This record gives sequence, C-alpha cells and structure tokens, in this order.
Amino acid sequence: MLDERFISDELDRSVWVPWYLPHWSSRAASAATYEVGGGKLRLSIPAEQPLWAEGVHETPLRVSGIQSANFSGPVGSTVGGQPFRPGQRVLEEQGEFWGYTPLYGDIEIEMRATITPRSMAAFWLSGIEDEPSRSGEICVMEVFGTAPQAIGMGLHRFRDPGLEEDWGTVTLPIDVSEIHAYGVSWRPGSLAFSVDGEVVKRVSQAPDYPVQLEIAVFDFPDKGPPGDVPEMVVTRVTGSPL
Repeated sequence: MLDERFISDELDRSVWVPWYLPHWSSRAASAATYEVGGGKLRLSIPAEQPLWAEGVHETPLRVSGIQSANFSGPVGSTVGGQPFRPGQRVLEEQGEFWGYTPLYGDIEIEMRATITPRSMAAFWLSGIEDEPSRSGEICVMEVFGTAPQAIGMGLHRFRDPGLEEDWGTVTLPIDVSEIHAYGVSWRPGSLAFSVDGEVVKRVSQAPDYPVQLEIAVFDFPDKGPPGDVPEMVVTRVTGSPL
C-alpha cells in the first residue's frame, strides 16, 4: 500500500531515491532538482542543471526524477534496468533498494506539468529487471510540450518476449498545467488507464512481475531554444494492492 502526500519537508527515502537511472551515469550526475513539503513534490530543470549521462546518451538530455527502486551489477557489467543502447555498461554500481515495487493493483498520480516545446513530463511503472526479460513498462502518462493534449499511455514491450507493444496517445481536452489524476488498474492480463477517474484506454495484456515507480520531467536541449523552466508538481501518489 502506498499513499504518498509529500507532507514532510524531506523525501521519504524508505520509498524513493532522487536519481534517474544512476547506474548508467552516477548518483551525483543524475541527481534531481526537487523540493518537497506542504503536500507537494516539485521537480524542475533549471538552466544550470547539467546534462544526464553526458557523452553516453546519444542526444543531449536533462532529467529530474525520482524512482522507487534501484540496483545494478558491478561497474563494467551489463546488469541494470532500462539500458538505452546495446551492451551498455554500468558506470557506477548501485546497491539494492526496493522501496515500493508492486505487482498488480490500482496506481495513480495527481500532478500538473509546466512544459515547453522541448520538454516532457512522465509517470511510468518499469519492470525491475532483476532478470533482463522482466523489463516491460506500463506508461501511465507522458506528455510533450509540442502536443500537450496528446497523453501517451500503454504498454512498452522492451526486452520481454511475452509482451507485445501497445502504446499510443489519447487526445483529451485537458490542461496539463492544472492538477489531474492519471492512473492504471493493473490486473493479470489487463491494464485499464484512466484520467480523472474515467477509463480512456484498455490493453489486454500486462507484465506479471514487480515494477518500480518513476516520476520525471525531461528537457531536450537540441529541440529548440530554452523557454520556461520545465516543472512537474505532484500532490499525491497512491498504490492499492489487489
């Protein structure tokens, strides 16, 4: 059970780590810019924030994100979640951390995002990849500033041979800069995605292994000149088991 309301002025480190895939970079180089307290988690990417995985990621990318699990193999190994290139090697070993790794249930985020044509915000559930095939991803929401009413959601197969890709965008008459609830009802063999309590997409398959929660805002410096500081404000994250 998870009912995260960000009341404390410190991130609950029994549930979250404030890094984005640090094994492919480092904890220092992947640290989020964030504030927490008063019922809000505020993730942002100020102008001075450095690139993530500079020299490793093919295109320039900046990220502020938190995730609810973390682990890797030793430096030089290929053991680590969400690799983005073939044969990718761990640059900084991560100890095992399993803060919140649900298997099935109802999971929801309440959030708003300030994004520009070169940024995006996302909430997704990624297979923990303790085995490489346990890599399927349930994308609850992702939205780009270039199309702020096209909400991406669905299932990414990645390296899971038991799944088929089923991801797309749903165009909705909402303003993502205002608070909305994005959720998924995850059952054996099915996923139902909702926005503000209304089911807007169904998928007739699902991962059958634990996932970690990931919340992040992204900036793509090669997509245009800088605008407003990208920001994601989260007011609640809940997870209810079956």
